[in-house]
Amino acid sequence: MLPLLLISAFAALAQAPANKLMDPSKLAEKAPEKFKARFTTAKGEFVIAVTRAWSPLGADRFYNLVKNGFYDGCGFHRVHTGFVAQFGLNGNPAVQAKWEKATLKDEPVKRSNTLGLVAFTADGANSRSTQIYVNLKDNTFLDKQGFPPFGDVVQGIGALGTLKAVGDKPNQQTIIKQGNAYLKRSFPDMDYVKKAVIE
Repeated sequence: MLPLLLISAFAALAQAPANKLMDPSKLAEKAPEKFKARFTTAKGEFVIAVTRAWSPLGADRFYNLVKNGFYDGCGFHRVHTGFVAQFGLNGNPAVQAKWEKATLKDEPVKRSNTLGLVAFTADGANSRSTQIYVNLKDNTFLDKQGFPPFGDVVQGIGALGTLKAVGDKPNQQTIIKQGNAYLKRSFPDMDYVKKAVIE
């Protein structure tokens, strides 16, 4: 049996990633001008190549979230085959609650929402937070709605096309309040990000 002190140390380590994510103001590192992020899922891997000049605020936010493990374990909670694959609500409700208030200012759309391009979702002015979507086809109508892509899927777009199509069935407010406990209970076949890393 492990000594109590050792068990406490393991518990502290398990909480470390969540604790690091509890203060969005501390995760504000400027991203490189170009970088890649690799995502691992049960359906395969995909790689997003980011160009900071397309959306500096979006690129910086994405860089910090990936680098600090925010997307690890996130469910693909909105997937429409032939439209978009969306994810980015943290499985820990306490973490997500902090980031809901850490919104980004709007930026101009410099690249069109074509197949494979990636952008943050928004629900009104200056409301981008943590959720991102990948265009599974050309969705240029989103340009006029003010969704600026910050990156492009340069590897693995096929894997995204095979994600479980859940449409809009998962309730986003319930995900925010209950996290992955709600998703795993109500949508047992949902796909998740296993791991995301900066390359």
